[in-house]
Parts: sequence; C-alpha cells; structure tokens
Amino acid sequence: MTAPDSAAVLVTVDGHAGRITLNRPETLNALTLEMVRLIVGALDWFETDDAISTVVVDGAGDRAFCAGGDIRSIYEGARAGDRAPRTFLAEEYRMNARIARYPKPIVTVMDGIVMGGGVGIAAHASHRVVTDRSIVAMPEVGIGFAPDVGGTWLLSRAPGELGTHVALTACRLNGADAIACGLADSYVPADRLVALGAALAVTAVDQAVGTAASEPPDSRLAGSRSWIDRCYSASSIAEILERLEAEDSSGADAAAGEIRTKSPTSLTVALAALRQARTLPDLERCLEMEYRISTTFLTVPDFIEGVRAAIIDKDRSPRWSPSDIADVGDVDAFFAPQPDDLHLDVGESAQ
Repeated sequence: MTAPDSAAVLVTVDGHAGRITLNRPETLNALTLEMVRLIVGALDWFETDDAISTVVVDGAGDRAFCAGGDIRSIYEGARAGDRAPRTFLAEEYRMNARIARYPKPIVTVMDGIVMGGGVGIAAHASHRVVTDRSIVAMPEVGIGFAPDVGGTWLLSRAPGELGTHVALTACRLNGADAIACGLADSYVPADRLVALGAALAVTAVDQAVGTAASEPPDSRLAGSRSWIDRCYSASSIAEILERLEAEDSSGADAAAGEIRTKSPTSLTVALAALRQARTLPDLERCLEMEYRISTTFLTVPDFIEGVRAAIIDKDRSPRWSPSDIADVGDVDAFFAPQPDDLHLDVGESAQ
C-alpha cells in the first residue's frame, strides 16, 4: 500500500516506525475531517504492514501537537444547521476508539499545546509522552461545550477529583500535571525528542521511550489534592463553588473564579457526564454518551455564543443563557437517545 497523500497530515516510514505528523502548524495543527480520515487511513495501512512495529504521532512546528478540533468550521456548520459538524464528531470519536484499541504500540509526542481533540488523539494511545513544553487542557466549558473525544472517560478516572477540577476550570496542565492526572505516561525533555524519534525507528518502543525519559518534576496540581478532592466531591456546581469559596486557599479561590466565567449549562452537563462516565464499562460507551451531548450542544445558544466570544469576535465576553448556575434546569435532554446515535463495538476497526 502507499501512504495517504495530503499536506495536512504527513505519513512516512522510518525504520520499523510509521509516523503520522499533523501538519497545519499555522492553525496549531487544528483537526479537520480530512485530517481525521487521513489519520485513520494511515492507521489502517500501518496495522497491515508487517514491517511496521510502532506508530509515532506528532505535530509539525514547535508550538503545538494539536490545539483541538477546527472550532471555526464546526461553529459555521452549527450556525447553518447542516450535518457537517455531526459527521466530523462521529468520525473523530471513531478514530479515538480506534487509537485506544490499536493492536500495535502508538507513541504520541505531546509537545507544545495539546487541547480538546488533540487530547483525544494523544491520551488514548499506548505510550503518551509529554515534555517540558507541554500545555494540556480540556477547555470546552469555556466555549459552551463539554469535554468530549473520550475526555470524560479519561478525566473521570483521574486520581481523586483531579479530573473534575480540570474539566470545570479548563485549567492548563504542564507535563508533570498531565502525568499526575493519568493523561500521559512519560516525561521526555524537548531537547531529547530528536533522539527519541531516531530510537523509535530501530529500537523496541519501551526501551526507546525509557531511555529518553526522565523523572518529571513535582506536579503542583497533585499537591493540591486535599482541597480539590474535598471541594469537587460535591454533587452540584453550586455546592462545588460554595466549598471552593469556603476554603482557605488561594488555589481554591482562583478555581472558583475560573468556574464562574464558564457556561453554566456546560458546567452542569460536564459534571453530570463525568459522574456518569465513572459508571460506564468502556471507552466506547463513553464516546456514545459524549456524541449525544456534543450534538445537542450544537443546537443550543451557548456554543455559538462561546465560540463567537473566544474565536470569532475575540472579545472574551460571552453572554451565557442562562447566565446563572441557579437558573440551569434539567439537563437530561443532553443524554437522551437520538435518531442518529453513534454506535461503537468494543475493539472495532474504523471503516
């Protein structure tokens, strides 16, 4: 077979490593439907090529692995009411499941910015590398959306309530924090990435990563577990805020302040999704739940308004509806079955 050919995703072979490079550095490697399909095509090729024993996924440029989905195009599709955003989400989530169940090792190099859809590519892989330049986040509640791409599965399984804090504040994690939250495995300083890439071409993956990796610094986030676990174990956003604001901690005060800037509807749905994700048996069921949530958000005002404020007009002043947590009603509609529900078999190959 020949490699998929597109400037947006570069697919190459180096020794026994197949490499997939996200190649839109001018957009921080933001993910498009074309890129999803090219990634899946490369995974299909590498799976059937006996000469390939390891897959490496990285991002072009020195700023980002992947800053997430191409939110502007999703926003435009949602405003127009067309099906393109739903198609993108369905195929993206199938790719996330494919990565998680891939039969060969996948090494993701999470150098630079890794947000949203970037986390969906990187954090489901078998070998997840962060660096001293990594900035990892799930920022969805700040644009009137909720964590997706399997994010609720990952964050609901972080130690204690770290994942709840990450989801509701949209805070940015460094490499050590990402490891502490279970979103990454190994810490490789950026100046060792070239050597890591060379080793992966000729050496067994565990040996290559182990040789390049070093002990991560202490995680400041993990050091805040006492108040994080105490505050975020509450059953509602209102009670979480009450507990945070009662803490004698500058970190808790800052967290409360961040949460109050996010979409009240998104916060409520995200908390419910995280709690439900803890009860689900596998990633696939979680992605199916997230598809219902995400496609419902495409139809409510906060997503359009959130993207407008953050990406389109960039005034950073979203007008949420409702604007107060106390006014958010029942969010069961976000979890309700839909006519075009996503259905994933455990371990299925993306077709």
